[in-house]
Amino acid sequence: MSQAAQPTGPASSGGSWPPRQPGARGDGWVTGGITFAGVLMVCSGILAVLQGIAAIAGDDVYFRIGDYVYRMNLTGWGVIHLILGALVLITGIGLLKDMAWARIVGLFLVALSLIAQFLFLPYQPVWSFVMMAIDVFVIWALATRQEAAG
Repeated sequence: MSQAAQPTGPASSGGSWPPRQPGARGDGWVTGGITFAGVLMVCSGILAVLQGIAAIAGDDVYFRIGDYVYRMNLTGWGVIHLILGALVLITGIGLLKDMAWARIVGLFLVALSLIAQFLFLPYQPVWSFVMMAIDVFVIWALATRQEAAG
């Protein structure tokens, strides 16, 4: 069989047909990552709002480990988490609706959330680490280059 007559396509090449450019809009890693980042932002925003409400409602909910340089009143931390959580929630919804502004705003807000969680480590160390891990994944997903299909 000549080389020109050999079948081409998914079975012979092992890839998808028609071939896609890596990072194209239809690529599963990019669209799946962005969608998952949007869902995580919505969940993270809701959890941050609840975290803020808990800090505002009662200072006995959180404990502090040792002396801390960036010490702040828990009511102040509650307000920060409440406002930041609401903004992350709204941006996550915008990301799920494929709004153009949501990626850049999301990167900025999630970076702020990462910093806020780091500074909140002495009050809730395990929870802050969990939220920081989520924030790092969201930043990675939003910073992944997304090229136009075609």
